[in-house]
Amino acid sequence: MSGFLGYLLQRLIGVMVTILFVAITIFLMVRILPGDPARVIAGVLASDQDVARIRTQLGLDQPLWTQAGIFLDDLAHGNLGISARTSDPVTQEILARLPYTALLAVVSLAVAIAVGLPLGALAAARAGSLADLAVSALVLFGISMPVYWLGLMLIILFSIQLRWLPAAGASGPLSIILPAFTLAAFSVAFIARITRSSMLEVLRQDYVRTARAKGTPARGVLWRHALRNALPPIVTIIGLQFGELLGGAILTETVFGWPGMGRLLVDSIFSRDYPMVQGLVIVFALMFALVNLAVDLLYERIDPRVRYG
Repeated sequence: MSGFLGYLLQRLIGVMVTILFVAITIFLMVRILPGDPARVIAGVLASDQDVARIRTQLGLDQPLWTQAGIFLDDLAHGNLGISARTSDPVTQEILARLPYTALLAVVSLAVAIAVGLPLGALAAARAGSLADLAVSALVLFGISMPVYWLGLMLIILFSIQLRWLPAAGASGPLSIILPAFTLAAFSVAFIARITRSSMLEVLRQDYVRTARAKGTPARGVLWRHALRNALPPIVTIIGLQFGELLGGAILTETVFGWPGMGRLLVDSIFSRDYPMVQGLVIVFALMFALVNLAVDLLYERIDPRVRYG
């Protein structure tokens, strides 16, 4: 087996171990929450027979280790269970919501890269100038701003006052603009900060001074030499941000009524839908792990010094 395939196999095993750990953790966590989930699902007016039936359906009438064994066996066969709230397969409901979350994350990441990367490069090229200070202030604003507050302010301005964009739902292409920009705010700031730091370090290198001494235009030095060699840490941050956007859209989807997995997770938590909560957390963890793996594999493409195996 070649070095690359060996490395890939090792990482995939690591992903499987991570998902197993996440599955066991979320299985235990949802069962130590106070209250009777069967009673919550059945409602306060339900009879004891209905509550007992739901408890049996969820397997809560069995010992904890028996429940864990059944859960892990189903997980190994790709079965995430049946939703206690809708009686539909958990996998089916997640797959129905996954495209919305993925679309929101991709658009948000595209906005973050398109805005954050040039801002960071501008701040690095003009370090200490007014432009650098302005970018630093914008970064501080983006990192400090609560997502739910920013979302509400954007709704008030663009939906209620100006009436340019829809406030909630996914009724058309315009519906994604407000949630995407809200979700991208933190990533814009983070990518800009990392880009600035990485490029400042590269701009001090000898080969950059040599390129300038040879008469290379400032723009060519900045984009062809500095940014290209500063990419590895930036790509790492972008990959991590994409994973966080996939799993961190819960507040944004709730504020804007976006029909993604984040909103489904919130609804499932309030209704104490054990199978759905477990399935969603596992899927979020899997996506995050696979994104990190993809970023690591991309390193070999952008940095010739990296060779796996």
